Parts: sequence; C-alpha cells; structure tokens
Amino acid sequence: MVLPSLILKLTCHDQPGIVAKVANYVAMHHGNLVEFAQFSDKLGGKFFARLEIETTELTIDVQDFMDGFGSLGRSLQAVWHFRRLPYLMKTAVLVTKTDHCLQEILWRSKLDELPIEITSIIGNRDDCRSIAEQAGIPFHWIEMDGAQRQAGFVKIQELLAEQDVELVVLARFMQILPEDFCAAYSGQIINIHHSFLPAFIGANPYTQAYERGVKLIGATSHYVTADLDAGPIIEQEVDRVHHFHTPSDLVRLGRHCERIALAKGIRYHVHDRTIIDGHRAIVFPD
Repeated sequence: MVLPSLILKLTCHDQPGIVAKVANYVAMHHGNLVEFAQFSDKLGGKFFARLEIETTELTIDVQDFMDGFGSLGRSLQAVWHFRRLPYLMKTAVLVTKTDHCLQEILWRSKLDELPIEITSIIGNRDDCRSIAEQAGIPFHWIEMDGAQRQAGFVKIQELLAEQDVELVVLARFMQILPEDFCAAYSGQIINIHHSFLPAFIGANPYTQAYERGVKLIGATSHYVTADLDAGPIIEQEVDRVHHFHTPSDLVRLGRHCERIALAKGIRYHVHDRTIIDGHRAIVFPD
C-alpha cells in the first residue's frame, strides 16, 4: 500500500546548503523523508534532486506545504514539481503491427509495476485490436497511409486531448511524429528503437548485424523530439550475441531488449525519476 506522499523534483544551480535547506523545510512541517536522491553536475554546475515525502504526519495541509515551498524554491532560483501519491498516469499506447512491447506494458500494468491508466491503444494498423479488446481497453484504428497521414495525426492528437493523456508511449509505432506533435507533448512521449540502428540503417537491420558479426545487440528507450531518434535517453538494454546466433535469434534477442528497456523507461518516467536536462535525461533508478 502506498501511503499518502509527495514526490518533489528539483533543479537549480549547484550551491552550498541545498540539501540542508530542503530537508529542514520538510522536517519543520513533520514530513518524513523516505528518499532523497541527488546529483551535483560539476561540469554543468547544476543540482538535481528527487525526494519522496510521506505526508501522514504533516502539521499543515498538503496543498499549503506545496505552496509554502515556493519561497525556498524561488530563493534557490529552482525549477520544481510536486506530485501526489498514490496516482495513476493517464497513458496512451501507439502501435502498428508488432505487439511484444504492448504486451509487456499490459502485463506490467496488470502487476501494478507501472502506475498507469491506459486510456486507449491507438494503431495505424488493425493488428493489435484483439489484444486491446481482450484487455478491455478501447482501440482506435487511424488510417495514416499516403495522403491520410496528416489527418491521422490530427485525429490522434484529438483523442489524446479528449482523454487528458499525460504520457504517450510509442510501442513500435512505425510513424515519424510531426514537429507540432512533438512540441505539444514535449517530455511526455517515450519511444523504443534498436540501439544499433544508426550503424545498420535501412531494410533488414538484423540481417546486416548478423553479416557484420556484431557481439552486442540492444535497444534504447528515449524521449521523442523533432530530431528523429535523438531525444534524451532514459534506458538502454543490451544482450550478448554469439557466433551461432542466426538473424532470427537476433530478432528474438532484440525483442527482449526492447521490452525491458521500454518498461524501465516508462517506470522511471511515471515514478518521476527522470529530469530532462537539454539533450540528456538525469535518471534516479529505483
């Protein structure tokens, strides 16, 4: 059971006394610090932190506690964000044909490993409809071939707005998102792709990897930006490749890496364990 709590994420210029000041504010109001993860970036001169604060013994109202932190936050010239626990993040999953990443998300959500509410599954193909129906989740098939692509993305954004979606997961959604879509959901879209694809572009990447005798295969979950596959990296997963592995074995290993990397990426985001800093993501693992 998750006790009533707050997650606080904070970013500011690194300076003496930040930890003491924040901890003192929590203690002053009888909050219980369950976790205080921090990182001082000596190269960039920045301070990053994630706190989890139990609020059952607070001497003031939770909203007053969050509002009152503003004086300290402004004095630190910080950017900060509170989230109340427990919560479920409204999430839409976008798919095309393959279902292994979708199945992983559904399974981990069912196990309560991912505190998300899947509002819908949206596909530019109809292949995953039966999986959505079996899970009791609405499925929307959006035609996006050829001239219908732009109208298709407009329809997707309308659905996301109607459902108050906070997170969009591209679970092997084989479409490039337009710039306005990326901007509208900046920091709220997570994608999964093969980490070796920059070296093996074009058709049949696994065959190319096999022919070159790669020794590692992997996948990367990252935030989506207008720059294709160049957004801040959240998690990467790798597996060893041996000489006896065939192209089909590489596909199997790649799928495994994709499932794990995507699930971890979603988990870190939903638990507010990521802070985007320019082209990279600071991740506080659990």
